[in-house]
Amino acid sequence: MGLFSEMLRPEPRSTGILPSQGIGELVRTGRIRSSTPIADDQIQPASIDLRLGRVAYRVQASFLPGRSSTIFTKIRNLQLAEIDLGKPALLEKGAVFIVPLIESLLLPPDIRGKANPKSTTGRLDIFTRLITEVGEEFAEFEQVPEGYSGDLYVEIVSRTFPIIVKAGAKLNQLRFMRGNPLSTDGMLKQLASKEKLVYENGNDPVEAVINRGLRISIDLEGAGRQSIIAYKAKKNAPPVDLSKVGGYDAADFWDPIPSPSSRRMVLDPGDFYLLASWERIRVPLAYAAEMEPFDASIGEFSVHYAGFFDPGFGYGAFGEITGTKAVLEVRAHEVPILLEDKQMVARLTYHKMMGAPDKVYGQAIGSSYQQQGLALSKHFRATASAALTTTQS
Repeated sequence: MGLFSEMLRPEPRSTGILPSQGIGELVRTGRIRSSTPIADDQIQPASIDLRLGRVAYRVQASFLPGRSSTIFTKIRNLQLAEIDLGKPALLEKGAVFIVPLIESLLLPPDIRGKANPKSTTGRLDIFTRLITEVGEEFAEFEQVPEGYSGDLYVEIVSRTFPIIVKAGAKLNQLRFMRGNPLSTDGMLKQLASKEKLVYENGNDPVEAVINRGLRISIDLEGAGRQSIIAYKAKKNAPPVDLSKVGGYDAADFWDPIPSPSSRRMVLDPGDFYLLASWERIRVPLAYAAEMEPFDASIGEFSVHYAGFFDPGFGYGAFGEITGTKAVLEVRAHEVPILLEDKQMVARLTYHKMMGAPDKVYGQAIGSSYQQQGLALSKHFRATASAALTTTQS
């Protein structure tokens, strides 16, 4: 009996995040719907890429979903402009747009979803949030309730660069789960005893520091003296066309920051940075992972809001990869923030899969960031003038 048949049983046999083959079955059985065919490359090891529809609505302000009115009623009340995405269109920096997605859902009663920006979206500082239609008293951004039936929308705010998009662009992804797949610290320690979860530069495993998830710290040393340890986005840069892979000189958009001799760095309020974790992390095939701030109550800066890691990240198909650095999207808010080398900035929580996926994160399925060092998004090409890549051994 197939995975989807098991999901429909009155007494579920397992909990966890649906793997790629389970998502494919949701597509085949009409639980994930689309007005145009869903391509195989939309289905990732533990999520599906969602596509923008043919129109974007620029609105006065973001709004919370809820029972009070439909999404389109709120759009009508707040609308400033309607933009045709049937051809490439400019979305201005700092403006709020609502876009109906091509995909819609008719979920089984025990399956829910959670969305997040794709890695490339986060590295461009494009803030996206999934919105479901009216009906839930306590509806939340990014959350799809169990048994949800209806359309999907995405809120888009590009906070650093103007962007050019068209219908079909994939900015966010949605994963599906049954029950609570989150691993406790005890379970994570057991996993770490069986599988090396953390490596340092070189091929040496190090002990995983586990406290409400796997500790993630910042790397301000890099590969040595004057190596690049961060990129700071330039103000007033030109637009980025999201369809152009390798189409831009990174030096026009980013200032590289070399490793400071003090191994300290001050973040300027309102600026956007890319940094790398000190740890090279691994996500075995029976798990997916999610980056979370180490203390959400602090509020002075945000870290890694495109925070989902597929099965096989830093691991490969057979455990042959000795970890991959996480690239951290970092923004200081109200005040300057001092970061120090190996300072803890986030935790990586591990979530059980319902089964190992038939797709594994990596080059074979077109994943862009396996075995990355400090990597910009795929839209930028490295240049000698910017010295734009730090590599890992």
